[in-house]
Amino acid sequence: MRTPASRRRVLVTGGAGFIGIHSVAALNREGFEVLVLDDLRHACGEPLPAGADLIEAELSSPQAAAAVAGFRPQLALHLAAQGGVSRSVRDPAGDAQVNVVGTVAMLKACADAGCRRFVFASSGGAIYGRAAHLPAAERTAPRPLSPYGAAKLAGEGYLGLFSRTFHLPTLALRYSNVYGPFQDGTGEAGVVAITCERLLAGQAPQVRGDGEQTRDFVFVADVVDANLRALASHATGAINIGTGRATSVNAIVKQLIQFATPSPLGEGRGAGLSRTTCARARCRSPAQRRRSGPGPRRRQLGRR
Repeated sequence: MRTPASRRRVLVTGGAGFIGIHSVAALNREGFEVLVLDDLRHACGEPLPAGADLIEAELSSPQAAAAVAGFRPQLALHLAAQGGVSRSVRDPAGDAQVNVVGTVAMLKACADAGCRRFVFASSGGAIYGRAAHLPAAERTAPRPLSPYGAAKLAGEGYLGLFSRTFHLPTLALRYSNVYGPFQDGTGEAGVVAITCERLLAGQAPQVRGDGEQTRDFVFVADVVDANLRALASHATGAINIGTGRATSVNAIVKQLIQFATPSPLGEGRGAGLSRTTCARARCRSPAQRRRSGPGPRRRQLGRR
């Protein structure tokens, strides 16, 4: 059934993932017509809200292009990515296939469909690398240290190209370390979720290195609020999304232990950046923290 013309259409890639599920719920509450495009390899396991349509497809596939063409989104929120710095180091080509080629495919499909705005989930820490000054402002020279960071930077380059050549307004949001409900606690990233998972299982927290490495931890509801503001704004270029405050891993782990049975700190491998903090975002504000509802409809390709 067709919706009223006044109802805005938003494409959300990776909408079944951790940040995606919260973003789709917020868009749904705001009255948008939402199409989720996701291959479900990194789905968070929570159901999409009622009214959101889902197409399962690889971003660079003909099926995905057909879905975008049929939906004709006015706005696009590109969250889909293959996460994990270590994974990208093990397989740089595979990381680029998903994070670069997939992004380019979505940019082209959205431009061809007449999309009016494209917002891209980038990464602050992965792009800035070991910044000389913290918090790192948007003008900080990018020096990625991993294929994952290089892929995000390449994605931003393609955003600029599509803005100049295809006249598609674009904006990159450079997220800090996002945490919150529905985050995967079994993977290699997300110290808050991983620590919670271990504590709930009665296991000792695992800290890599000496634990004094710092991160800029930002709550997922604030990131979702930034996503919606970015879709509604006319800003271009890149914007940091974070708190601008550095917090050590040890401090985070100790605070989480206060809410669980105390146990001795375990030790893990030292890896990754020692310090990352992004200068506070210009579009950050408190957001509501409400959970999404029941599951989505599955949309047939090429139909609205």
